[in-house]
Amino acid sequence: MCAFLFFYGRQRYAALAIFSSALGPFMGAFEYSQATLRIFGDDLIPEDVSNLLGGTATKSKKKGDEDVSKISGKVRIAKTGSWHFQAKKREPEDLNAQIEAILSQLTSDLAIWKKLYQSYKVDMFCGLFMGNWNDGFSLSPEIMLALGQRGIVLSLDVYSGSDD
Repeated sequence: MCAFLFFYGRQRYAALAIFSSALGPFMGAFEYSQATLRIFGDDLIPEDVSNLLGGTATKSKKKGDEDVSKISGKVRIAKTGSWHFQAKKREPEDLNAQIEAILSQLTSDLAIWKKLYQSYKVDMFCGLFMGNWNDGFSLSPEIMLALGQRGIVLSLDVYSGSDD
């Protein structure tokens, strides 16, 4: 994995490159991927975020809301407000398409995104699920630029596969 930090005028940008099968025949693609835009904040009101972004959350809650676990039935109280917008699972992995699907359904107004990332924690949470011991992927420059312009942190969780 390679990370680069570069400056353009007074703006600071980060680029992430994770080498993939597109760069060589010896690395397989991830088995599948999931991507979710997440916004967190103690004073976050989900309806306000939906109105600003022009999209309805796939999951949201206000600080103090009760959340019942679907598995255990246990009731938890939300420690902070949250707004999630999830793309459909892709098999095999296609984070570029998933991130594009999320961003294309929401506002492109960078002033609104700036207001959100200055007020809340904003990230694109991506789960990458390996089918083998050595899988890889890449993000396009257009996707990296779109995330950077909107102040969206890219968070990656990589889950190992098993080779029998």
